[in-house]
Amino acid sequence: MTNRKKGLIITALGVLFVVPDSLFVRLIDSDPMIIAFWRGAVAGSLILVALLVSNGISVFKPICKSGFPGVLYIILIGSTTPAFVFAVAYTSVANVVFIFASIPIFSLFFSYIFLGEAIQLSTVLTSIVVFLGLAIIAYGSGSSEISSWKGDLFAVYVSVAYAGALTALRKLKEISMVPAIPIAYIGTALIISLFYCPFEAFDRYGLFFVGHGFFIGIATWLLTLGPRYLSSPEVSLLILLESVLAPLLVWLVVGEFPGEWALLGGAIVIFSLLVFNFLKLLGERNQHDSRY
Repeated sequence: MTNRKKGLIITALGVLFVVPDSLFVRLIDSDPMIIAFWRGAVAGSLILVALLVSNGISVFKPICKSGFPGVLYIILIGSTTPAFVFAVAYTSVANVVFIFASIPIFSLFFSYIFLGEAIQLSTVLTSIVVFLGLAIIAYGSGSSEISSWKGDLFAVYVSVAYAGALTALRKLKEISMVPAIPIAYIGTALIISLFYCPFEAFDRYGLFFVGHGFFIGIATWLLTLGPRYLSSPEVSLLILLESVLAPLLVWLVVGEFPGEWALLGGAIVIFSLLVFNFLKLLGERNQHDSRY
C-alpha cells in the first residue's frame, strides 16, 4: 500500500469518527460544561494511554522544547473543547459544521500574518465567497428557532482557534505535538472540575460520555496521523465530508432541520472550498508531473 492510500484511509476514518461529535452533544441532556469535561477527560485519557503504551514517558520530552508556540497550541486546542460544546448547545449543528469549514481560510490568513507566506488571488476570492456564505448563515440564525448568533460566535471562535493552533504547528515542524493533545484535553477537564461537579450526571449518561470521548480520541489520533501522508488540499477535501455528513446524521437521528438559510450559506461555503482545494490539488499534481 502506498503512503498516499494509507493517508486517505486513515484520514477518511478520522473524519467518520468525528462526524457523531455533534450528535453526542445533542443526545446528552446535561450542562455544556459537564459534557465538555467528559469529552476532554475521556478523549485525553485514551490518547495518553496509547502514547504511554507505544512510546513510554519519553514521548513528552520534545514538548518541553516547543516554547511559546507549543504553549499557545495547548491553550488553543484545550479551549476548543468547551467552545465546541457551547456552539452546538446554542445553535444548529449545520451552522456549526458549516462555519468549521472555514478553518482553512483562517489558517491561510494566519500563515500570511505570522509566517510571512504569500496569499494568492484565488485565496482572496475564495475567502470573499466563504465569508458571504457565513454571513448568510448568521442572517438565518436570526429567524430560526434552533439557531442563535451566540452559538455561531462560539463556532467562529473554534474555527479561529484551530487555525491558530495549526499555524503554531507550522512553527514546530520538527516536533511531534501529538503528546500535547492529552495535555490540552485533560488540562481543560481539570480546570472545569474546579467549578463544576461532573460526576453526578455520569450515572445517567455514562455510556454517552464514554462513547463521545472514545470517538473524539480515535478521530483526533487518526486526523493527526493521516495528513502526514497527504497534501493539504487532499486533507481539506476529506475534512469537508464532516460538514456534509454531520448535519445529515443529526437530522436523521433527532430530526433537526437546519433551515433554508443555513443550507444555502453552507452550500456556498462548501462548494467554494471544494473548488478551491480541487484546483490546488490539480495544480500540485501538474507541478509534480512536470518534474518527470
